[in-house]
Amino acid sequence: MDTAKVKHRRFRARIAENKSLDLAYRITVGVVGTVVLVLGVLAIPYPGPGWLIVFAGLGILASEFAWAKSALRFVRKRYDAFMAWFSKQSMFVKGLGVLFTTVVVLATLWLLGTFALVGGWIGLEWTWLESPI
Repeated sequence: MDTAKVKHRRFRARIAENKSLDLAYRITVGVVGTVVLVLGVLAIPYPGPGWLIVFAGLGILASEFAWAKSALRFVRKRYDAFMAWFSKQSMFVKGLGVLFTTVVVLATLWLLGTFALVGGWIGLEWTWLESPI
């Protein structure tokens, strides 16, 4: 792992020598990191790696921006504390967590029009399946 860090530092130092290239690199890292972060935030309520994507986005941003490095530490600490707390809760509280997550997923799928789309594929044209937005 140390050799990878050394190679990355050398690579980054070569880029930093050229101001235009350095600015382009930082902008690219900022855009890519922000896109990954936003996708992660959108994926949080859904089954899958939502938080992993958030941490990846913050990690990308943290490679160039100090604010992102501190945000990554803050979010990781809060996430770990919440998960430790949640794992110690009763089945009732865990069930409420599953219920809340399910409601959020179903509500967003409905708002995005997914139910009407899929219903149309199988011939269900019910008006309540359509998104209100």
